[in-house]
Amino acid sequence: MIHSQPIVMKLIITIPIFFLWMQASFAQLNKRLFESHSRYLEKSMDTRRFKHREVMRIVNNMDKSFTVNHVGTSVEDRAIKLVTYGTGKVKVLMWSQMHGDEPTATQALMDIFKWLNSNDEFDETRKLIQSSLTLHFIPMLNPDGASRFTRRNHYGIDINRDAIRLQTPEGQTLKRIRDSVKADWGFNLHDQGRGTSVNGKPATISLLAPPFNAYRDVNETRGDAMQLTKYMFDQISDYIPGQIGIYPDDFEPRAFGDNIQKWGTRTILIESGGYQADWEKQDLRKLNFVLLLTAMESIASKSFEKIPFNAYNEIPKNDDGRMNELIVYNLNYEGLIRDAAFDRREMDSEDFRNYYTKSLVTDLGDLSTSHGYQSFDAKDYEVLPGRVYDKPLNSMSELSSLDTEALFKDGYTDFIVKEGFDPFTAKFRFNIHAKVPSTNSEVRIGGNPSLLFKKNGKVENVLLNGMIYDLKGR
Repeated sequence: MIHSQPIVMKLIITIPIFFLWMQASFAQLNKRLFESHSRYLEKSMDTRRFKHREVMRIVNNMDKSFTVNHVGTSVEDRAIKLVTYGTGKVKVLMWSQMHGDEPTATQALMDIFKWLNSNDEFDETRKLIQSSLTLHFIPMLNPDGASRFTRRNHYGIDINRDAIRLQTPEGQTLKRIRDSVKADWGFNLHDQGRGTSVNGKPATISLLAPPFNAYRDVNETRGDAMQLTKYMFDQISDYIPGQIGIYPDDFEPRAFGDNIQKWGTRTILIESGGYQADWEKQDLRKLNFVLLLTAMESIASKSFEKIPFNAYNEIPKNDDGRMNELIVYNLNYEGLIRDAAFDRREMDSEDFRNYYTKSLVTDLGDLSTSHGYQSFDAKDYEVLPGRVYDKPLNSMSELSSLDTEALFKDGYTDFIVKEGFDPFTAKFRFNIHAKVPSTNSEVRIGGNPSLLFKKNGKVENVLLNGMIYDLKGR
């Protein structure tokens, strides 16, 4: 008994030291991966709207260290491939683009393939992963949806609500692969809207260890997933502080994530949301790269087991509110002071590869409790409608010949161009019309007003297509 106090004191001292060492070791790997990501970037996929053939071009030319198998076919006869790497006992399954318009993780997987197939200072980590894990990847589970950049498959069915009936060939493929490889771990890789928020900020990444029943019970399987989720949270918190949340954990009996957890696979959901002006989600791609590789290393080394599963509850939950792209506060216009929120809409090209954006008013009134990626306080400004250039132009080249910067400073926001305007290739910030617009300045739900903010007789700011331009100093 006389030794009990020193032993306890020793444990009290030793355990914190161990955790500090462990955290430093983890941080070193995520930092090295974060800083070196550009070396493994699959440069042929640098926008969100890539298609099935780009993915297949990469997958079908994988190095011999990978095994590639045709495991399914979409409704429209596009191949679904399974890429396998490693020889370890622990089986890990990752699937991306179950929803066709959620491509961020697919790009990250292409980068991870390049990382796994490299030889450099990460070789020790690669060897650990390769010998401890067998990694199975299904990149682009929903190629038909990706072809039209839409969530659902050819039949309009949400594959992520098909885990019970298995009506879709894509859902059938996922279930069959999960069962055949006897996956110990599953990573369900998605995108969420830029409007998702946490702590009043953008939910840049949301994580979840999905429940396997309506009571949100925690068994060993979900408990392991919760431990690893907290570990993953810690890996990227320094890069997006306050912008990581827990995705809503309501049990969805038809969803694959919930059911795969229920079927005995430790499952983690990753949702990639919004981050600043990262429209093509290349920063999010980088975070996915770090998240997934550090998770693989932690599974291989079993380091996540040191984290108490209830530490998972320390991760903040996503907010009920939403992020707007822009909020203009105290807009004194049309005889009324109000706040106005704007959001972007993407208008698709015929082949769904390109888009142009149109910003619309989505909320009006008292928005003092709302949040935006950008905000502007219009208090003390005189607000005027944007100016429409009084001479219709015959072509875009005629517009190009004008001193558009000087016109912009003078408050011109809208131009009439009779022919040749292609919104998918135009580089002008102005609103272009084929005829005189009926209105370019009405502040209403669904509207897209052009406004000038004037102070001391000078236009200082312009609102154009949902963006604020600062003219001071131009």
